[in-house]
Amino acid sequence: MGGAHGGDPVDCLGLREDGWQKEIRDLVLSFLQRSDSLIEAATGNGTPLFLFEPDVMGERSRAFTDAFSSHLEDFQAFFAMKCNNHPDVAREAVKAGLGLDVSSGLELQTALETGCRRILFSGPGKTEKELELAAINAARVTVLIDSFGELERLDSAALKAGTVITAGVRLTTREDGLWRKFGIPLSSLGEFLSTSAGKKAVRIRGLQFHTSWNLTPEAQVKFIERLGKALGTVDPGLIQSLRFLDIGGGYWPEGGEWLLTGELPSSPGAARLRGRERLSAAPVGDFAREIAGALKKHIFPLAPLKIYAEPGRWIADRIMHIMVSVADRKADDLVITDAGTNIIGWERYETDYVPVINLSRPSLTERPCLVAGSLCTPHDIWGWSYFGEGIEPGDILILPNQGAYTWSLRQQFIKPLAKMITIED
Repeated sequence: MGGAHGGDPVDCLGLREDGWQKEIRDLVLSFLQRSDSLIEAATGNGTPLFLFEPDVMGERSRAFTDAFSSHLEDFQAFFAMKCNNHPDVAREAVKAGLGLDVSSGLELQTALETGCRRILFSGPGKTEKELELAAINAARVTVLIDSFGELERLDSAALKAGTVITAGVRLTTREDGLWRKFGIPLSSLGEFLSTSAGKKAVRIRGLQFHTSWNLTPEAQVKFIERLGKALGTVDPGLIQSLRFLDIGGGYWPEGGEWLLTGELPSSPGAARLRGRERLSAAPVGDFAREIAGALKKHIFPLAPLKIYAEPGRWIADRIMHIMVSVADRKADDLVITDAGTNIIGWERYETDYVPVINLSRPSLTERPCLVAGSLCTPHDIWGWSYFGEGIEPGDILILPNQGAYTWSLRQQFIKPLAKMITIED
């Protein structure tokens, strides 16, 4: 081991000796314990690199399904492809018993190519070609309609294709602000069901809603209560045709959200000034129990519906890791890697904390250092510290558990995109 240190250990960042610090160090240790195989993968394939672990995908898929199935008799999860749209990820989701939730014609085509038989097509502004693709594959696709106009267009597409397609309708959870772009207001549900009853090629069989960034089930439980009150005002004859309620996604992984605090460092040694905090998230079992309780109280007395959910981040977060190499060491507290954050698509690590682990010089000591990418922009940052016994050019670094909203958002900007390889246990 050995090598130049990037400053004093990270205890000066203000992270208390608590359960979270132990959780971080346990995570780091789990990767250091297999550093040889990880370095071999990077050496053999080059960096930057995404590592995909299908076994973890299967484990997370089953854990989510089991949590909800233990409280609900009729439950089906659909993996939200927008979270990670790599075809291999979609195939592993299907292999684990999940359906697929898609938000575009591009994702729909990928889902169809996996052989998936249970596909939800959600999202606003679906084009005529996208609706036609759904209609042609009506035996495998349920369209979650976003507006009255989309109902008309889907009916026309299905008539043209000579099919009858199953559909649901999205209900907006916020009638004001930016979220009003999604779905129809609850106050329009009765009108929508009545209008859809007259369509020749569309059969409305379900309802859907979605709340995002759910650290707890509070928002979902509150909307289920609102939905129950709205259903109580709808003609019971219209409700009888419903078969499912899709409670959406937005479930935050149980580790919580890890954020950086304080001002952005700008001077030598300032990396040590950054703090961090965790926003705690409820275990998935708590989501399942509280949501099921709300459904049994507010929905099932009116309509004993099958329940769908669209987990994305909760499943994908742990299935992929990012590997980069140190290209240049410019100061004790500044290194440049061989990859830019274009491979994840946004300036994530200016605000999010993830442990950067030096596999080449392993240590459970975290040291302050600005770990920057190689793009021609100052916002190209991987982290403000690293775990290791020093850091030098050629060292291989890993950012663990970065499978959610990275691969899907990557962009071709200045530097090449990273490739993905699969690693097995």
